[in-house]
Amino acid sequence: MNLYLLAILMLAAEPGTGNETKRFQFTQPKMGTTCQLVLYASNDQQARQAAQKAFARIDALNRIMSDYDPESELRQICVRAVGNPVKVSPELYFVLEKASRVSELSDGAFDVTVGPVVKLWRRSRKNILLPDPTELKQALHLVNYRNVVLVNGTVELKRPEMLLDLGGIAKGYAADEALKILRQEGINRALVAMGGDIALGDAPPEKEGWMVGIAPILEEGDKAGKFMILANQAVSTSGDTEQYVEIDGVRYSHLVNPKTGIGLTRRISVSVVAKHGIDSDSLTKVVSILGPEKGIDLIEKFPSVSARVVLKTDDGIKVTTSRGFPKVFEKEEK
Repeated sequence: MNLYLLAILMLAAEPGTGNETKRFQFTQPKMGTTCQLVLYASNDQQARQAAQKAFARIDALNRIMSDYDPESELRQICVRAVGNPVKVSPELYFVLEKASRVSELSDGAFDVTVGPVVKLWRRSRKNILLPDPTELKQALHLVNYRNVVLVNGTVELKRPEMLLDLGGIAKGYAADEALKILRQEGINRALVAMGGDIALGDAPPEKEGWMVGIAPILEEGDKAGKFMILANQAVSTSGDTEQYVEIDGVRYSHLVNPKTGIGLTRRISVSVVAKHGIDSDSLTKVVSILGPEKGIDLIEKFPSVSARVVLKTDDGIKVTTSRGFPKVFEKEEK
């Protein structure tokens, strides 16, 4: 599931008055979205060198985890690992292990084997037609995270024609890894934004944290101009502001329920704050699928994770937050 139109807007804090570093910003298209790096470095050479290495790390991860590239490691194991354990890269194994844990804890609300269903919905968005019921039923038979067997760095798929889709977790992981590279280059005050997934390092000079804006996913009643102040955390937001298809008067989100195979029809926006982007990314999908009550109950079982859910109901906009969610400020507040 692509996240590039999901809606957190990053409003980077202005540089402080400290003289030891300067603010730099770099932007490149990566993993089907816009990747933005904001960092504080002592000089232009340090900043550019670090940014190049961070972008190169993201490119390397995309070559491993892309579900579009037939030559990616992910696509290759969908062929080679059927009934046959295949040794995979540490990065891919790590992400698949994390995905498996999230799937177990959410009882399948998150499931990377949803690829066959996502493929049908991509075609539906293009043709403005619902998936063929027979094809959708066949695709759903291939969706079951338990059919991915992970043992000692190997991956085995139990059924032929399975398609793995890491769109709900890979960008958060890539943001984490890019931030790690920047830190290795001596840059600790940094922000990496992969569309709706943001990984944050130390605060900008003379600031408490980075000002991260929450876009108004729901046009009716969810005001623009809200933001949080965060540092050394990650935040992801999932919603359907732009990535959706309307068929016969019904709006279907790009977020697909792995159990029903149907794109979400309720208007919901979920923001998750966690220590790492790989967690915030995947858990936004879980809460979106489960809804506010079950989703928040699950979130509160995770240490150092919190969530905010905005849901459009017949009675208007309902906002639900878990314990520990950062304070949300209005734009006009100073």
